[in-house]
Amino acid sequence: MITWRSIARTFQRVIWNDILTNVQHHAPLRAQVRQLSLLEHHSHNLLKEFKIPVPPGFVVTTPEKAKEVVSVLNGPSMIKAQVLAGGRGKGKFNSDGQSGVRLVESPNEAFRNATNMLGYYLTTAQTPQDGLRVDKLYIYKAVSIAQEFYFAMTFDRQRAAPVLLISSAGGTNIEANMDNLHKLHFGLSTGITDEIDAYIQAELGFSDSEMKDIHRILVQMLKLFKEKDATLLELNPLVRSGEGEFICLDAKFGFDDAARYRQKELFGLEERWRNWGLIMFGLRGILGILSMGLVCTGEMCQLFGCWGSTTKEALSRAFRILKNDQRIKGILINIYGGIVRCDMIAEAIVAAAAEMGGFKCPVVVRLQGTNSEKGLKLIEQSELDNLVVEPEFEKAAQRVVKETPRVE
Repeated sequence: MITWRSIARTFQRVIWNDILTNVQHHAPLRAQVRQLSLLEHHSHNLLKEFKIPVPPGFVVTTPEKAKEVVSVLNGPSMIKAQVLAGGRGKGKFNSDGQSGVRLVESPNEAFRNATNMLGYYLTTAQTPQDGLRVDKLYIYKAVSIAQEFYFAMTFDRQRAAPVLLISSAGGTNIEANMDNLHKLHFGLSTGITDEIDAYIQAELGFSDSEMKDIHRILVQMLKLFKEKDATLLELNPLVRSGEGEFICLDAKFGFDDAARYRQKELFGLEERWRNWGLIMFGLRGILGILSMGLVCTGEMCQLFGCWGSTTKEALSRAFRILKNDQRIKGILINIYGGIVRCDMIAEAIVAAAAEMGGFKCPVVVRLQGTNSEKGLKLIEQSELDNLVVEPEFEKAAQRVVKETPRVE
């Protein structure tokens, strides 16, 4: 009799036997943990909630709305593509070759630029080769920048303590100026002490009045960090404007996934992983695994994800993520259909694959449960390239391991 525990052990055995036999050819086995990612306008809303200063901004989805927003802002404005990737300012659109971050001076200029951004693909150093489609733009009033700073809070794992990171060289210069990064350890209970304030003021040269503003920002950062179960809070850049105000123009967050049950509203913003789960393994390359009905034990939770509605739309979205990840060299679709019939799942797989133009890497499908024979037959008859079926779990695992290209 097949149990969840035996399935987990089977897949673990297949993986480890393969690694031990061919250890010199393998990349390290490493599970990718799902991380909550926030679009920029979500980050700004979170900062505003905790009274951390950001410029007034609006989200738009049409060129007409972009024109209207810039008219309301009544001045030079920044238009920024909303995608989950960094390097937008140095990226290029497939429409006009310009970047994902643009300064516009008038409503008409906003309309022209939005027309060349919405519905087109932006490629940056952190996107797939074909780029990411842009369906939203975030527009805020431009800020005159006198100086850019970098402020961040995270955890120092070696010292098991939170740490404050600061630099007077923020923005795109931060990676090239790591030597100027100051690390200040602090306690979550003691917070931002007078000693920390004095050090920051001495190192970054803030006046007494400026330091009062910086202290308020740090206190609010810590409040956000604690109340939202953050593991990273990065303000980059935090700028001093030409008028002497401190304003955060961009932010990056990391949150404790174990706090998902406490931060339901926050994790509800997740766009990449809603309704289904994925986990990826380093195996002769990288193996993507889509599964359903296999989250009954702790072992399976380490190996597989789950989505509640296996529809064409859900599978298409899952496949697009795997397709856009250039590291993916093979995919295992492992389904146990109970209430949901396997023939319906098979139809969804074929439809989603056809919509994508087929698979570019080996895909092995294993179906068990209601109407599984009918489902497997539907997949075989589809004659899609790189798509094969294996009804037995162990054979399916062995097949995908064998078919996945090696990474030397």
